[in-house]
Amino acid sequence: MSLAAVMPRSELLTIIATFDADLRRLGGELQAAAAGGDLAAYRRAAHALAGAAAGVGAKRLEGVARHAMDPNGAEQPATLAVLIRVEVEEACVELARLGAELPAAD
Repeated sequence: MSLAAVMPRSELLTIIATFDADLRRLGGELQAAAAGGDLAAYRRAAHALAGAAAGVGAKRLEGVARHAMDPNGAEQPATLAVLIRVEVEEACVELARLGAELPAAD
């Protein structure tokens, strides 16, 4: 059974908006850490972003964020930050589409 079948539409929209805000905030934190050369903050943000992405099924974003968490990864933070920015935007577009496709309230 889906959440849409058991939860009021307004609550689902709140959940979607919360995840959208979290993904954007965490993506911004990762971007700032990468730009500032703060590897510890970059990896913390990547870890949090991977978890949030997993929570909404954003598999590509989760994968790139998990790659960014790897201290032995070959990719530079600035390179991954660009990919993550794109994936955050795509995930947020999908969240918006999901919200728009929810059945109207009874």
